[in-house]
Amino acid sequence: MRWLWLPMLGGTVLLVVDALADGGVAAAAVYGLVGLALTWWLGPWQGGGGARHAQVMERPPGEWGVVVYWRPGCVFCARLRARLGRAGHRATWVDIWRDAEAAAFVRSVNEGNETVPTVVVDGRALTNPDPAHVRALLTAR
Repeated sequence: MRWLWLPMLGGTVLLVVDALADGGVAAAAVYGLVGLALTWWLGPWQGGGGARHAQVMERPPGEWGVVVYWRPGCVFCARLRARLGRAGHRATWVDIWRDAEAAAFVRSVNEGNETVPTVVVDGRALTNPDPAHVRALLTAR
């Protein structure tokens, strides 16, 4: 799943080239825009660099704040990020696909599964929590 963006990009290029060969410039533009948007959504670039699990663990437990473990292409992570809005900037975001320690941590609190989003607040892990609850936790801090 981590490399799903690559065939998506290849398929997009094929669709655009095929549409251009048939003279469909408008169709090629639509295929290109939709394909590139999906490629970005599934790719490793979504969400920026973010923090590492080790950086979170270096802080004293009282200073962790709200930590969101997520991965690109996860619809539940995208929903959480969208619903948090500006309050989401107060959280620390850790991409489990870029950080093996973070993925191991998520598995350790989710019965061996890499279930995301996993939100950690005051040392307590919440798996796929209600965005309104996370927003309340962020605004309370």
